[in-house]
Amino acid sequence: MPALLVVCTGNASRSAMAGTMLEWLARARGIPLAVTTAGTHAVDGQPMGARTSSALCSVAEMTDAPVGRHRSRQLAPADVAHVDLVVAMEADHVRYVRRHHPAAAPLAGTLRRLCRDLEPGPAPLGTRVRALDLAHVELDVDEDVADPAGRDDAAYVACAAELWVLCNELVRRL
Repeated sequence: MPALLVVCTGNASRSAMAGTMLEWLARARGIPLAVTTAGTHAVDGQPMGARTSSALCSVAEMTDAPVGRHRSRQLAPADVAHVDLVVAMEADHVRYVRRHHPAAAPLAGTLRRLCRDLEPGPAPLGTRVRALDLAHVELDVDEDVADPAGRDDAAYVACAAELWVLCNELVRRL
């Protein structure tokens, strides 16, 4: 079963929403997929916040999303040891993986880049990911999914809507 690790800063908003969406989409489409989430600067054990869960549920298809089981986690070496793909919410998260987990650098790309460059098809995910040469691509802030932290409810809802579109595209390519 392919394994994805979804990473953001605090593992409280973007990666929590995207991880939930990717799991739901894969299950709905009958795609075997293991999804975990972590943060580059997370406080371990925090539940999904009210703004995040409300924004996630604002996506019509996600109204019954299982938001209660999420707990934030700091990215650790064990998290990247056996994954096929590290899905980052912004370029700085990819840089973090490159610095702190260099063995996983070839597996780490931003969600936007993966939605643009990952070739769909029958080849194993690992083979298609390696073909992207992610350890050497130049990163650009245009690839970032904006962090809603510290902003109003509308920013969280906008982030959830953006992630929904991107996650649908990524699952299509898996």
